[in-house]
Amino acid sequence: MKASWEKLSIETLHPFGISRNVKTGDEVVWLRLEHDGIEGWGEADPSAYYGESAGTVEAAFATLAPRLEAIDDPFRLESIERDLHARLRFNGAARSAISSALHDWIGKRVGLPLWKSLGLDPADAPLSSFTIGIDTPERMTEKTRGADDYPILKIKLGSADDESRLRAVREAAPDKVLRVDANAAWTPSEAVEGCAMCAEYGVEYVEQPLPPTEREELAFVRGRSELPIFVDESSVVATDIPGLVGLVDGINIKLAKCGGPREAVRMIHTARSHGLQVMLGCMLETTLGIAPAAHIAPLVDYVDLDGAALLRDDPFVGPRMDRGRIVLGDEPGLGVTRA
Repeated sequence: MKASWEKLSIETLHPFGISRNVKTGDEVVWLRLEHDGIEGWGEADPSAYYGESAGTVEAAFATLAPRLEAIDDPFRLESIERDLHARLRFNGAARSAISSALHDWIGKRVGLPLWKSLGLDPADAPLSSFTIGIDTPERMTEKTRGADDYPILKIKLGSADDESRLRAVREAAPDKVLRVDANAAWTPSEAVEGCAMCAEYGVEYVEQPLPPTEREELAFVRGRSELPIFVDESSVVATDIPGLVGLVDGINIKLAKCGGPREAVRMIHTARSHGLQVMLGCMLETTLGIAPAAHIAPLVDYVDLDGAALLRDDPFVGPRMDRGRIVLGDEPGLGVTRA
C-alpha cells in the first residue's frame, strides 16, 4: 500500500477548557493508504497527555512507510495490526489512523459501510452528548444555551468553584441530561464531595474523578458515591479493563488512545464480559476522526462523539449528528469525503 499524509490545523468554535488545559485548536494528521486503485482514509488525533503530537505521528508514519508499502493484502487486519502494535505500542493515535484507513479501504473494496460489515444497526446507537468546557459560569451559561439542539450535555469540571459552574449549566438547562467529567483533577476527598454535589444537581454519572494511577482511592470514592463512576484515562486498551473490575461502573473508549476501531471493539467485548458499561468518546477531531467510532456506536451504552461539532470549520463530510443522533449513511467504508 502506498502511504501519504498531510498535517491539518483545526480551530475550535470557542476556547475548550478541561482541568489541565485550554485549547483553541489542534493539529491532526490525515493519512491515505492506496492499493489497487482504492484509497483508504484515516486520521490521527494525537494528545500530549499520551505523549503524542502531530510531529510524532508523522515520524511514525515515515518509519512505517516501508512496511505499509509491503502490505499486499489489506484484509489481513489481525496480523497487520499485531505488527503495528509491536512497533508502535505507545503511539495510539498513529495506529488508529492506520487501522481506520485499512477499515475504510476494505469497506470501499467490498462496497459496504463499516457498520454494515460489522452487522450493526445504526438505530441502536445512543444519543451523543455535547461538551461544555470549563469556563466562567457566565460563559458556560452561554455555551449551554448555544447547545439547544443537544438533549445531553457533558460538563467539564475539576477547577476552582466547580459548583457555581455546574449550577450555571443546570439553571440554563433544567430538563437536560447532564454528565460530568473531572479529567482526573480531584483528590479522593474532593471526589467524594464532588460526586455528592453532582447527585444534587441530577447528574447521571461522573467520569474520571481521580488520576489514573490511584486504584485503591478509586475504590474508596466509588464506595461512597451515589452516582456511577466511569473512567477514561484509566482505561487505554483492553488489557487495562480486568484490573478495573470492582472499582468502576464503566469505561470510556477513545480510538485515538486505544489504536483504532479493531481494538475498540475488543475493549467493548472485554468490558461487557466483566459486567461494565461502555462509553465511546473522542478528542478534538474532524468528521474523519469521528467516523470510525460513529460506525461502532451501536455497540455501546453511552456516546460522546461531539469533537467535530466543536470545530469552527470541518474539512470533511461524513457521519454526522442530528440533535445528538448519529446519522450513518450507506456509503462504503467510513463514508467520508472532503468538504
